[in-house]
Amino acid sequence: MKAGIHPDYHEVTVVCACGHTFKTRSTIKGEQMRVELCSACHPYFTGKMKFIDTAGRVERFQRKYAQAAEATAQAAAAKTAAKAAAKATALKTTSKK
Repeated sequence: MKAGIHPDYHEVTVVCACGHTFKTRSTIKGEQMRVELCSACHPYFTGKMKFIDTAGRVERFQRKYAQAAEATAQAAAAKTAAKAAAKATALKTTSKK
């Protein structure tokens, strides 16, 4: 191996959100690495389904698309009101003739 070009490869402790810890080797800086899932709690390894909502992603998604739906509804209402006003104006001009 060529000296001086390879990253530092050292032992780190992996800490899972479920509390399980184990040691491995990595090039990550620091002595500890935090993960959300590990083999002790991942559904593939445990056979149990587990719902994980990291940082409210579901709520953020629902909020985002609820705002989009409201904006679409408001735009449709404004368009309908504009059509009704145009129709009323057209009726007034035809009735004056």
